[in-house]
Amino acid sequence: MAEPFSRSVVTRANDRNPKRMDVDKISGLKITHKDRVRPARGRIGAYAGGLLLIVVALAGAFVLHGQGFLTRATSVELVTVNPVYPSQVVTEFNASGYVVAQRRAAVASKGTGRLDQLTVREGSRVKEGDVLARLENDDLRAEKEQVLSQIAAARAELARAETDLGMAQRQHTRLKHLWDQRVAAKVDFENARDQHQRARAAVESAKGNIRALEAGLKRAQILIEYTVIRAPFDGVVLTKDADVGEVVAPFGSSLNAKAAVVTMADMSSLMVQVDVSESSLPRVREGQPCEIQLDALPEARLYGSVRTVVPTADRTRGTVLVKIQFDHLDPRVLPEMSARVSFLSRRLEDHELRPFLGVHRDALTQRDQGMGMFRVEETQARWAPLAQVNVMGDYVRLEAPWKAGDRIVRKPPPTLRDGARVSLPD
Repeated sequence: MAEPFSRSVVTRANDRNPKRMDVDKISGLKITHKDRVRPARGRIGAYAGGLLLIVVALAGAFVLHGQGFLTRATSVELVTVNPVYPSQVVTEFNASGYVVAQRRAAVASKGTGRLDQLTVREGSRVKEGDVLARLENDDLRAEKEQVLSQIAAARAELARAETDLGMAQRQHTRLKHLWDQRVAAKVDFENARDQHQRARAAVESAKGNIRALEAGLKRAQILIEYTVIRAPFDGVVLTKDADVGEVVAPFGSSLNAKAAVVTMADMSSLMVQVDVSESSLPRVREGQPCEIQLDALPEARLYGSVRTVVPTADRTRGTVLVKIQFDHLDPRVLPEMSARVSFLSRRLEDHELRPFLGVHRDALTQRDQGMGMFRVEETQARWAPLAQVNVMGDYVRLEAPWKAGDRIVRKPPPTLRDGARVSLPD
């Protein structure tokens, strides 16, 4: 009990001695390694590293801004650099139609018979008069031989009648002389005269019979010729409409008979027939130059001129048929090919038949640097100045290093600058 009392007395005594208290507190204070003050050199290095990071971040932001990544994309429309034909510049309007042969025939036989021989096929080129097919004609040939035999018999009969006429002529002359001298009977003279007249009539009858038989022979030959189907003009066989063994009849009058054997066309008479709207008809004139493009020959551009404006209109469609002839007919052109025709305001020169590299003039714009265009590379617009602006119609003529397929901004907005990001409208 005495010890606690003594400690408490000491403690209270210490509390009453302030100096003693300060010494104890100071002796309990300690400076750890964590609380030590860094040297001034270390603080300067830390500040320099932070400043460097800030500079790098600003430089990166500047580069990204220059590349357009930190700006909002501008919505633009694009046009493409393509080969342009000068005819596009002088085209007044376009129309579509088909290649049509002006001379075309479904060749048939005037006679009826079974097809015995077919000498052509699709694509065969024939000359006028060439045999295309033959019908069975054995009965007609037999009829012809019969008529030939009858003609031979009739000619023999004519020879006999002419012999009798000669004898009658001499007898009549002799008796006439005797009758004039009154030394012959009148009845003998009259008989000789009648016999001479009968002989002359027999000769005329024999000649008439021969003429009739010859006419029959000609008819038999014509009927035989009807069984030989020939080409009516120079051309190409388009379709084969009958096969060997089928019955061919005029106009297909017989049951299950074919009217035509082949269909052919004169390839030199090919023209393009297009339907021109009535509103565009005042711009069409005879002889007007045209450019013809065929879907089957996309790389070929053919040229021609207006041959005929058919003087009638289709009131259901409001169009007029116009025929265009080729200046030089390409052998690859075939009937019924679909065609597009450009009606030109003038005839092209020889040097204008080749295409040039161009883009629509809507891509041309003015900036502080001069005239130029914005080429789109990935998602950025790059300014491309033009040293010389050559405009032909609605197109700007371009030279190397421009190439087909380059994408150009159409009607660029005034705020568009080099390096700006662009996007296409939905």
